[in-house]
Amino acid sequence: MPDTGTSDAFVAFERVQKSYDGETLVVKDLNLNMPKGEFLTMLGPSGSGKTTCLMMLAGFETATHGEIKLDGVSINNIPPHKRGIGMVFQNYALFPHMTVAENLSFPLEVRKIGKSEREKKVQRALDMVEMGAFGGRRPAQLSGGQQQRIALARALVFEPELVLMDEPLGALDKQLREKMQFEITDLAHRLGITVVYVTHDQTEALTMSDRVAVFDDGRIQQLAPPDQLYEAPENSFVAQFIGENNTLEGVVQEVKGETCTVKLDHGEIIEAKPVNVSKAGERTRVSIRPERVEIDKSRLGENAHTLKATVREFIYMGDIFRTRLSVAGNDEFVIKTRNAPDQVRLRPGQEVEIGWMPEDCRALDAT
Repeated sequence: MPDTGTSDAFVAFERVQKSYDGETLVVKDLNLNMPKGEFLTMLGPSGSGKTTCLMMLAGFETATHGEIKLDGVSINNIPPHKRGIGMVFQNYALFPHMTVAENLSFPLEVRKIGKSEREKKVQRALDMVEMGAFGGRRPAQLSGGQQQRIALARALVFEPELVLMDEPLGALDKQLREKMQFEITDLAHRLGITVVYVTHDQTEALTMSDRVAVFDDGRIQQLAPPDQLYEAPENSFVAQFIGENNTLEGVVQEVKGETCTVKLDHGEIIEAKPVNVSKAGERTRVSIRPERVEIDKSRLGENAHTLKATVREFIYMGDIFRTRLSVAGNDEFVIKTRNAPDQVRLRPGQEVEIGWMPEDCRALDAT
């Protein structure tokens, strides 16, 4: 009798571990639940375990320990072609000797779907990715972006409820990649499919996902919606890995409810929000996002914290100004300001006072 599970999760990893040599775990005790229709991205550096998790879900790798469930049923022993999961890879994996229509027809033939029904489904999938007129071409006659659209259509042609994507846009140029990000997200939401997407590109993860699972060293360090991940990182790894981040090292002097006092190694004393520090004497790394630092005091509230800084470098980036400063012994402290008509352009060597609100400064682990 199949295990129907107690959770309403559509995709579930329950205490999943993976080792290739019987000793080293590349995935360590992974627990993850996904509802139907969610777009979830697994994000992390190379070797963090994200692709291994995707391959276990697809059935190309087997879990050493634990259970993977799809719609409440364990799929550990179900072969890949019987899982009904669509796959999109970075290298497209299109058959070069087949036309585009034949490439899309292949997964339907394997599922013993009749010819007229196949033709309808192929045309529908091609129209879905705006490639309706390309059925007679071969992959070699298409651009990289067109091939990626066909690979996407082939993953969707048999109407799977779950689609897995492994770095699918990695080979495309920046502009096309950004266009495809919006197209894939829009398509997934319109069709109501569940997507597990693997990337090491943080911007891609933040712009496309309902939730992001940040992997490091075989574990999920934080699983949260993009805005929460960026604005409320739970540890130093997530703060550093997601977006640009300023850090200052110090020791916790006192923790009082929602604030703590930190004495920086350079001698200054600041207030911060204690995130994963709990007592005086602990070393901490405080984290402040560049856009939360102000040089205009009128934009700050009464309990703002200010520090003296020296300008090292001013970089004009069009829509924003990026200024590198020396702050409390850190020469790589960055602030970002919008290119507004009244915005000040700081000069190297200039002495300024910068400030931020204590709640935007997070006291994290020092490791």
